[in-house]
Amino acid sequence: MISRGGQLAVTVNDCPNGGTITSPAFPTTRLPINSAGGALRATAIINSNARPGRYDITVNCSGRILTRPGAFTVLGGVRGGIGGSSSVGATPTDMAIGGGMVASAVLGGGLLWVRRRSEQQN
Repeated sequence: MISRGGQLAVTVNDCPNGGTITSPAFPTTRLPINSAGGALRATAIINSNARPGRYDITVNCSGRILTRPGAFTVLGGVRGGIGGSSSVGATPTDMAIGGGMVASAVLGGGLLWVRRRSEQQN
């Protein structure tokens, strides 16, 4: 799983002449030439406007094309600068957690107020 704007490392074996990797979630990225025959590695940057969901990756290596369906999942967005990564907008889970925290604070404050009030009456 990766956020929009994040980096996805892709490793390809048996592709000594290089090639490309493509996906609807990132621009075409070149695989370097490796005449030693080892694994090739490329880093693709997920589009900032990619929709959350599963995406395929297609590798073109010396005319051989291989597609891996549902190879990765895009989660949300990355915001540069202070703050790091975050999803855009509050999810229902975020709302439930926040609501639970507010309810706990209100309940705790109410219990403290009732306790202090009963102590003052004694």
